Amino acid sequence: MDSAGEKNLELKPFELLLDQKTIARRIAELGRDITAAYKNRNPVLLGVLKGCVVFLADLMRYIKLPLEVEFVSAASYRRGTTPDDEILFSSTSHIPLKDRHVLIVEGVVDSGRTVSAILNLVTKMEPASVEIVTLVDKPGSHRTKLDIAFKGFSIGNEFVIGFGLDNTQKYRNLPFIGKVIDV
Repeated sequence: MDSAGEKNLELKPFELLLDQKTIARRIAELGRDITAAYKNRNPVLLGVLKGCVVFLADLMRYIKLPLEVEFVSAASYRRGTTPDDEILFSSTSHIPLKDRHVLIVEGVVDSGRTVSAILNLVTKMEPASVEIVTLVDKPGSHRTKLDIAFKGFSIGNEFVIGFGLDNTQKYRNLPFIGKVIDV
């Protein structure tokens, strides 16, 4: 006898898209690139919750600079694999960003609406600079023009899970990135 809770524990079918070694190697490269680009500066990493958590935790260990970390919570997917029309924000930065070098850290940039909205908010705080860092970019899905300074991987319009990325708050703990297969 299966309960509804037990059915929710079943893993969605997926194909492996990016394995752990490939992801780790690319994050190390991004850390080196950011270290070189921000030499003699102490950037603020502004993580976009919740999808950035695993990526941000790994990335910051490869950035060989003094830095600060802050988070903003934003959600555009609340009911599965289709984005909602409205982006919900539930927190903003407590670190003053005026005259600071800010890196907005995303797990995935899909339509670009969420990161664009955060970029607009941060820009109003008058930072010295603001750039976008993402582990996964879906350029074919962008609804707005974005300049992503540091990009881990570009993929198609697949819905992906793992390494912090979720489907209805599940699968974030997978140590790789998988492409969800609709059956």
